[in-house]
Amino acid sequence: MSMMKKKIKRLVEEWTYKEIDFPSVPIFTKFARDTIMGYYERDCDYKILTYVDSIGCMRCHLSFSAWKPFIELLKDTCPSCNVLFFIHPMSRKNIEYLLTKEGFDYPVCIDEHDSINKLNHFPIETIFQTFLLDKNNRVVAIGNPIHNPKIKELYLNIITGKKSLLKEIDSRTPTTVVLSTYQFNIGTFNWGKKQFVEFSFTNSGDNPFVVEEIYTPCGCTTVEYSKEPVQPGGNLKVKVEYQAEHSGHFDKTITVYCNAEGSPFHLKISGNAK
Repeated sequence: MSMMKKKIKRLVEEWTYKEIDFPSVPIFTKFARDTIMGYYERDCDYKILTYVDSIGCMRCHLSFSAWKPFIELLKDTCPSCNVLFFIHPMSRKNIEYLLTKEGFDYPVCIDEHDSINKLNHFPIETIFQTFLLDKNNRVVAIGNPIHNPKIKELYLNIITGKKSLLKEIDSRTPTTVVLSTYQFNIGTFNWGKKQFVEFSFTNSGDNPFVVEEIYTPCGCTTVEYSKEPVQPGGNLKVKVEYQAEHSGHFDKTITVYCNAEGSPFHLKISGNAK
């Protein structure tokens, strides 16, 4: 078992059925301005708690564009589930700007004193800072459903009372691929000009190569690729578009979930926007 798998196993064992402590009166607002009364107190069978700290790119950690469709899916299929965002920002003005720019009108708690983290001491890895809780605030699953399709499937199955499909997902016919490169340095460029890079996957196995999901860190990075299975010997091109929002160095990671050995693949792009 790899070191990462051992760490994941340890964290899952440590946090499963652990009760989460909440601040006494958490205040939820829309766009960090309008208070939403009774949101936290709402009686729910399940809650998804996601904690976001001020380390690194706040917009990448928040991933509002990915959360929106997932929350809408929950509203349609699992109305008894509440999503609780606790955000510890370096600047309240910055988070207010991000919420407004992204049009993210779901309630969030701006936890300026990092109260919920001080009460619970969450793992430092962002992928382990999202939890599925039961009605008694006990952890029943851990992981970010918008960055991992297996976690998303697990959360939805638990919430809806369906049997977990993880075994089915894991047992799909695997293949092998050869990747053109894992990282691409764009170099120095004008920050106002869009940049384009391309990653290539060659199916070196005996079965069709299928991409399940590709997750980008934030709205500044988008991808384009064919959803059709790639036959043995075939090639899949993943076209990446990056639009810098300001000058400065950047380092972004694109995560590819697929049926190839080694999945997920982490593709990195970096550069300096002037």
